[in-house]
Amino acid sequence: MQAEYVIVGAGSAGCAIAYRLAEAGKSVIVIEHGGTDAGPFIQMPAALSYPMNMPLYDWGFQSEPEPHLGGRRLATPRGKVVGGSSSINGMVYVRGHARDYDHWAQSGARGWSYADVLPYFKRMEHWHEGGQGGDAEWRGKDGPLHVTRGPRENPLFHAFVEAGRQAGYPVTGDYNGQQQEGFGPMEQTVYEGRRWSAANAYLKPAIKTGKVEVVRGLACRVVIEEGRARGVEIEKGGAKQVITATNEVVISASSINSPKLLMLSGIGPAEHLAEHGIDVVADRPGVGQNLQDHLELYLQVACKEPITLFKYWNLIGKAVIGAQWLFTKKGLGASNQFESAGFIRSKAGVEYPDIQYHFLPIAVRYDGQAAAEGHGFQAHTGPMRSPSRGHVTLASKDPKEAPKILFNYMSTEQDWEDFRTCIRLTREIFAQEAFKPYFKHEIQPGADVQTDDELNGFIKEHVESAYHPCGTCKMGDRNDPMAVVDEHCRVIGVDGLRVADSSIFPQITNGNLNGPSIMTGEKAADHILGRSLLQDESEPWINPNWQTSQR
Repeated sequence: MQAEYVIVGAGSAGCAIAYRLAEAGKSVIVIEHGGTDAGPFIQMPAALSYPMNMPLYDWGFQSEPEPHLGGRRLATPRGKVVGGSSSINGMVYVRGHARDYDHWAQSGARGWSYADVLPYFKRMEHWHEGGQGGDAEWRGKDGPLHVTRGPRENPLFHAFVEAGRQAGYPVTGDYNGQQQEGFGPMEQTVYEGRRWSAANAYLKPAIKTGKVEVVRGLACRVVIEEGRARGVEIEKGGAKQVITATNEVVISASSINSPKLLMLSGIGPAEHLAEHGIDVVADRPGVGQNLQDHLELYLQVACKEPITLFKYWNLIGKAVIGAQWLFTKKGLGASNQFESAGFIRSKAGVEYPDIQYHFLPIAVRYDGQAAAEGHGFQAHTGPMRSPSRGHVTLASKDPKEAPKILFNYMSTEQDWEDFRTCIRLTREIFAQEAFKPYFKHEIQPGADVQTDDELNGFIKEHVESAYHPCGTCKMGDRNDPMAVVDEHCRVIGVDGLRVADSSIFPQITNGNLNGPSIMTGEKAADHILGRSLLQDESEPWINPNWQTSQR
């Protein structure tokens, strides 16, 4: 089998690349190890906690014992399904802050400033304002990716935003527009009651053109001859075959599997490859390094009024919601229930937000376990720019074996200070007048957890990944020894090979990563096709008092 372009991974970036290449008349084969995304567990937004805990849809990765978290192994879900992680994620849509991309450009990723990437965010979006305000001139109107807002019918969503205002923070009508900083409605990749994954937005329309074919199989290695990628060897049904690319191979297999595939193909730290008996094609010490993630905590509060989603937290309630969604694609099942958000700065002197909030009108975990019986609500919070860095390495040269993942979470004193700040600022928000009718008592950490040592103990035991791993194939200047790809997503040292997904992020962006990952695919496709969009010099809002005031 052959095509002009072979893409490894039908995830957030890979689907977007396939769509744009097909649109330009190119033939594409997409290699995907996972299966179909059909079925309510994926397509029903409120069922989001199920697919990321199902081996059918999730690679099931875990970190190595994290030394600064008492040896805990943290779950690292990645989508093993058409649509990749966009088919199992929380569907929260965040572009990231303008300054994130400006820092990328300054670090060596030339052409990836906010002025460069904003046109791609606009091109990919089909934004639905939904009568809740927003910055229409900053948003895209006719792209493949539908971006909507939940109905915000529960009064707790409004209480959260009002409490933020009462605490002295701005209110923003559109955190994906000119002003990220503040409290306001949260956006989601949901359309007409269904999860609007990269598969629904990009891959399925691309397949209909007749230019894109999806091949099931496990990518074992990139076939490289005389310094050029010629195709990808896959295993399917116990047999191996090579899918040939007449033009280029593009790896979009996630920040975990992309560096793994590069290393299996002989591209990575020479010493590490030699340990596993892999011939070195290109000595790139940065492959698998620079691993970053967002950690978060849930601050949970018992609610005085029986207005939370807990009333449906039983078999009958779930059946009623499921049936309504199945027949009408409406009701509580048609939202991820993350409908209010906040982005704030942790202290004076921080230029743009470094703390994010997701608000949820029930006290539960991602794995679906209720932390306490009864009505409650919670804010997910955590710092956005941890200085900690980890790595992905090979466990062996067997493509079927999962790589070793060590995030090195909470390895600096700044991490602990930032998390304590998150907890204290959140408590202050929950103490505002807007929550007086609802605030019964704090479930966790609990009112008796106050000192730095007590908070550190809670953080160590309860902090969880927000499932935003990135950075393991860093984009940068070709003279940077730790860079893996250049500003055109081309792998340094090998021709005809690119990487395009969240692994190329030099620095993690502010917020959830699905939006930036899709943008990366959109922009990478233009690099492949030798074209680009005109810059958009729109200036983001920066708090004028950021140097002297925290809010």
